[in-house]
Amino acid sequence: MTASPIKWSFSGLKTYENCPKKYFHLKVAKDVQDSPGESALYGTDVHKAAEDYVRDGTPLPGAFSFMQTQLDALIAISGEKLCEHEMGLKEDLSPCGFNDPDYFCRGIADLIIVDRDKGRAVVVDYKTGSPRYADTGQLELMALMVFRHFPEIETVKAGLLFSVARDFVKVQYRRADMDELPARFKETLARLRNSLTYGVFNAKSSGLCGWCPVESCKYWRPRNKL
Repeated sequence: MTASPIKWSFSGLKTYENCPKKYFHLKVAKDVQDSPGESALYGTDVHKAAEDYVRDGTPLPGAFSFMQTQLDALIAISGEKLCEHEMGLKEDLSPCGFNDPDYFCRGIADLIIVDRDKGRAVVVDYKTGSPRYADTGQLELMALMVFRHFPEIETVKAGLLFSVARDFVKVQYRRADMDELPARFKETLARLRNSLTYGVFNAKSSGLCGWCPVESCKYWRPRNKL
């Protein structure tokens, strides 16, 4: 049986990891939609405010003024500021455009600061949740993309900026350590490839079931409301 081609993003792969059945309905069958809740809509507003402030100098709305000190510190770092920067990779990990028909994986970095002269870059992803649930996998993928798209860069300092909690989870990557796709993605991609090839997407029960749009699932339950 021929293995099915994969096109993925960090968020999509995370969905599959959390529940293959949800992934199937959202990404394969596309018979349900995942409507954003209040937290997601708030996060979108935070991202837009930060983007406008860093890129254009647009004053932060009063509700988001708490981010100014953090964002000013990022603006002060030397290098070209790239906001909401789109990148893609082909399966051989060569760089390509976000909408290239041959892309293998792709992603959008909230902020990349590229200092070509010093061979270093900073990658920042804005978060509005709790650092208790920090997952640096997204930073690992973004760092790999930066190394592939910017051959002058040898070091990437990456961080999850939890703006509300005022915390910054930092990780550093070196080009020499990222010649291949990180193992954590390879393992999950292998399972996803099998699911796509054989059409098996088993449901997985978790604390997220109350937020799932797939009401036909045996594990689905109404969301608990306080």
